[in-house]
Amino acid sequence: MASASASASASDKVVETVIVGNYVEMETEGEPKGIKTKVSNLFWHGGSVYDAWFSCASNQVAQVLLTLPYSFSQLGMLSGILFQLFYGLMGSWTAYLISILYVEYRTRKEREKADFRNHVIQWFEVLDGLLGKHWRNVGLAFNCTFLMFGSVIQLIACASNIYYINDNLDKRTWTYIFGACCATTVFIPSFHNYRIWSFLGLIMTTYTAWYLTIASLLHGQVEGVRHSGPTKLVLYFTGATNILYTFGGHAVTVEIMHAMWKPQKFKAIYLIATLYVLTLTLPSAAAVYWAFGDMLLSHSNAFSLLPKTPFRDMAVILMLIHQFITFGFACTPLYFVWEKAIGMHECKSLCKRAAARLPVVVPIWFLAIIFPFFGPINSTVGSLLVSFTVYIIPALAHIFTFRSATARENAVEQPPKYFGRWVGTYTINVFLVVWVLIVGFGFGGWASMTNFIHQIDTFGLFTKCYQCPPPPPSQHGINATAAAPLHHPFNHTRSP
Repeated sequence: MASASASASASDKVVETVIVGNYVEMETEGEPKGIKTKVSNLFWHGGSVYDAWFSCASNQVAQVLLTLPYSFSQLGMLSGILFQLFYGLMGSWTAYLISILYVEYRTRKEREKADFRNHVIQWFEVLDGLLGKHWRNVGLAFNCTFLMFGSVIQLIACASNIYYINDNLDKRTWTYIFGACCATTVFIPSFHNYRIWSFLGLIMTTYTAWYLTIASLLHGQVEGVRHSGPTKLVLYFTGATNILYTFGGHAVTVEIMHAMWKPQKFKAIYLIATLYVLTLTLPSAAAVYWAFGDMLLSHSNAFSLLPKTPFRDMAVILMLIHQFITFGFACTPLYFVWEKAIGMHECKSLCKRAAARLPVVVPIWFLAIIFPFFGPINSTVGSLLVSFTVYIIPALAHIFTFRSATARENAVEQPPKYFGRWVGTYTINVFLVVWVLIVGFGFGGWASMTNFIHQIDTFGLFTKCYQCPPPPPSQHGINATAAAPLHHPFNHTRSP
């Protein structure tokens, strides 16, 4: 009898897990599907495992491709490779934890007959449902702040990249232009609708990564190249937190899962996406650092050191398009939060929702103009925001959600035996929290803030053209020559 009861209980859990996500958000059911609908679904309406994989891989590696060689120059080759592997695994683990908590929350709510047909579940709602309002408030604050600065970084990257094709306008002016362009993401309803964009985005980053690798190898090492990193602790931990930021793109995991038809299949998707991303980030960062060495300490954007060719221009253009896509990925959860705050989330009118979302873009635009420090801002966001948002909070939330024997026994998803079941899972979570708190937030926060403040002291807020070369004296005269050190790229790493 006991065996039969246990078998029935396990069967019920399987059924409950399968039930999760068996619907398509805002899809009209029961209507015949014509050619137009089928084409629309093919390009516009994704929810499969493959869509989730493309979304994770495309979102994870964006403009950070261009700053990882800069991180290698701070860390040295060996540390750069090891940190990528270590934080890649750590990011995959916390993405797995988030997926477990999402399925647990949604299953509990569906037992209570909750209907999510026109409602996108978000991370702060998962925390609220499982752990209460205080967890919700902390999660909401960190998540929104991180996503806002993640969007800021995409705008800064757009301006930084386009400058290498057209330097007739300064980077600040390009930020104005791309801020307006990225505001059009308000018309993309949800992560269902990123199917074609995620696919194209991954192709774009793949091209860029291999362009950086091949172009650096063909260029060869510059004369007198030096690979002296690591030389200073402040630079070492700044580089490490940029890599922490690189593999911390799973702040949108819940929204990507919610867009899936069967979210319980997400568990290994982020790990597989990370493994693919490593095939892009490791060769490109290592090749650029091998070719240019310590020169990267004063050139946080790898494009700035490679010669201007049609291939480089193509890489710049593709990255610009990809940054538009990544801006949408980072901003869409913020749109959802804002819609819920003003009561527009369940509105069926796309135009009304788009108009309601526009105020979200304005502060992002403004912050990108204040802090145009491409490279250093990644490390600062990584240490102060990513460390808590996607590493510490998910690990602690998993520990506290399943702290009682009853919660562990009734969990929808049991930890696999190769992780050591519950004991192994708790051990990994505790190690992760301690490591990120000390190394990521502690040392990383000190180093990245020191470097960030140095950028403000050197270049100033609202600087028109961060790390731009000084204007030629022949064109601007003696005064321009005197003012040149303010924008000289090598000021970037001068000790405070």
